[in-house]
Amino acid sequence: MVNTQVCLSGLTLANPVVGASGTFGYGAEFAQYYDINCLGSFSFKGTTLSPRFGNQGIRVAECPAGMLNSVGLQNPGVDKVIQEELPRLRRFFHKPVIANVSGFSIEEYVKTCAALDRQEQVGLIELNISCPNVHGGGMSFGFDPALAAQVVKAVKAQVKKPLYVKLTPNAPDIVAVARACQEAGADGLSLINTVLGMRIDLATRRPLLGNVTGGLSGPAILPIALSMVYRVYEAVSIPIMGMGGVSSARDVIEMMLAGATAVQVGAANLVDPLCCKKIVEALPGQLEAMGVEDIQTIIGGAHR
Repeated sequence: MVNTQVCLSGLTLANPVVGASGTFGYGAEFAQYYDINCLGSFSFKGTTLSPRFGNQGIRVAECPAGMLNSVGLQNPGVDKVIQEELPRLRRFFHKPVIANVSGFSIEEYVKTCAALDRQEQVGLIELNISCPNVHGGGMSFGFDPALAAQVVKAVKAQVKKPLYVKLTPNAPDIVAVARACQEAGADGLSLINTVLGMRIDLATRRPLLGNVTGGLSGPAILPIALSMVYRVYEAVSIPIMGMGGVSSARDVIEMMLAGATAVQVGAANLVDPLCCKKIVEALPGQLEAMGVEDIQTIIGGAHR
């Protein structure tokens, strides 16, 4: 029997498969299709201090080997998440959940993270400093190592649970940002978020998305994600949750060989709502075929 358990800063997951924020809602949608307790965990929808309607106009566009999204962090705000979403989640998900948090100032990040840190259901906080679909915050922190360090240090001083920082591939030097986050006290890293892109409507000759640009996700970005996880793994000593274009058990293993301890599955959930379940079920057989008895032995294997 293959051991698929992994550990993220003291949080033990039965397997490394994690539903990615932005594609998994607050779990209820997918719980209609299967028992989501089969997952290692999932990262719920990006949550901000105040409610957000999101971006105007068209928010999603298809493209070869992936999709663009420009949702703009639509969410009900942290108070409603705590009062309504978490109690509902408790009815069908019985494992610690990952709280994905975004903000537009250090103060907002701190307040939102502190509120979620007090919730028993939250096992880990994922600090999103990498959203490409909002203005005046989000990704601007993830571009600059010094700004990233400031927000990480401020949040870390107010939370007790493991703090993972979600990084953008659009930063000039993702390795420098990763190092700065580790030095500021981050317990782990999540990478990568979506890659900046756009489509143009031939009928109107104008940008298709209401926000002009959006985040590219799906199989197209898997090679980019792998290269960045590989590079960051060599630069830091804290765990990594890898993501970006993952849609199969083979992709999960590839991501772990690059250096990821756990692997998030995002856009593939929108193509096939059963995708994460299928990956969880296929993973032991794929590992067994490779002669792997303990999944932890493959983490960073491509570096050896």
